[in-house]
Amino acid sequence: MRVAWGVVVVLLTGPTWVGQVVNAVAPGPAARFGLTEAEADVEPLFWVDTRAEAAWDAWTLWVLPVAGVLMVADHDWWTYFGLVGGGSYLYFAGRGVVARLRMRRDGFRIGSDRDVRVGIAALAVWGLVAAGTIAAAIGSLESVG
Repeated sequence: MRVAWGVVVVLLTGPTWVGQVVNAVAPGPAARFGLTEAEADVEPLFWVDTRAEAAWDAWTLWVLPVAGVLMVADHDWWTYFGLVGGGSYLYFAGRGVVARLRMRRDGFRIGSDRDVRVGIAALAVWGLVAAGTIAAAIGSLESVG
C-alpha cells in the first residue's frame, strides 16, 4: 500500500513543484502553458503575490515528492519527509483555496471563473494528498513506538 501511495504522491505533487519552479523563473511561458494566470487577467497585487508564492514554493515544495520517492524505495526517512512536506502542501493548499475564495467574493480579478475553479480543485487535491501523507506518516511512526 505504501508503494502505491508513494506513486500517487509523486505523480500529484512532483509536477506541482516543477510547475512552481517554471512559474518562478519564467512566468510568461508558465502562463502560456496554463500553469498560472496571465498578468493582464488579474489584479496587479495578485500577480505579485503569486510570483512571490511561486518563488517560495520552488524552494519548499520539493519535500513531499521526495517523500513519495522514499515511500516507493521503502526508505524509513519517508515519514519525516512526509510530515514536513505534507505540512508544507497542506498550508499551500489551504491558503490558496481560502485566499482565492475570499478574493473572488470581494470582486478581485484573479483569473477566469474556469481557471479559478480548476485552481481551487487542484489545491484541494494537493491538500488531500498532504493530509493523507501526514496521516500515513503518523501511523507509521506510531507502529514503530
